[in-house]
Amino acid sequence: MSTPPTETDGRSVLRRGLSVLECFADGTTEKTVAELCARTGLPPATVHRLLTVLVDWGGVERVSRGRYRLAVRVWRLGAHAPQARTLRDVALPYLEDLYEATHALVHLTILDGLEVLYIEKISGRHAVPVSSSVGARLPLHASGPGKVLVAFGPPDLLDQVLAAGLKPRTKKTIRDEATFRRALSEIRKTGFAVSREEMSPGIASVAAPIFAGRQAVASVSVVTTPDRLNVAVLAPLTTTIARAITRALAAVQEH
Repeated sequence: MSTPPTETDGRSVLRRGLSVLECFADGTTEKTVAELCARTGLPPATVHRLLTVLVDWGGVERVSRGRYRLAVRVWRLGAHAPQARTLRDVALPYLEDLYEATHALVHLTILDGLEVLYIEKISGRHAVPVSSSVGARLPLHASGPGKVLVAFGPPDLLDQVLAAGLKPRTKKTIRDEATFRRALSEIRKTGFAVSREEMSPGIASVAAPIFAGRQAVASVSVVTTPDRLNVAVLAPLTTTIARAITRALAAVQEH
């Protein structure tokens, strides 16, 4: 007669299953078993067993032999996360206004650990083509929205970002602590962040904070190309929209 799994065993299995799900959070649509093994450090037999359970549950679906992707059930759960859902619902009309005013790509992002999580994207045929997508995550230090969240975020967030290292994404990514601190000081002074090819070559952005109380809980950004980046026009538009969302969010939370 086999021994029933202990609570510790159950937690271990759950952690392993969650580590497999977490692998899909980088924005890549499909993953192979080999990729999941490399990312989690788990042996193929274990990954196969966990995938079987996740497929039965409806969180992952098998695309083809050895290839998997997230299924609709995970999306349904995420869509009911109260903070992101309320923020998105409140912000969406203002984001649409910002897109109509600029015809540039518009993002709404929140803090997710030491990364930026994209929870809304508005684009069109005139917007610069970028690979960003809802659910994708980017490092805080290398993106305009990320720098805004660090500048106006929790006091210990900057220390955590610096401890993790300012890993370069392009030749223009800020890599040293002193320069990064000066950039954040400038953002606090102006109320917005400008990023020129720090995250991706050929991409520039202006981002502004959305507040709940004294701390930024999200950021709104406009993405374009370096040669079309008119800060004098985009910065006032972006900050005005961010302030409007801040007021609307406060009104909702009061009720």
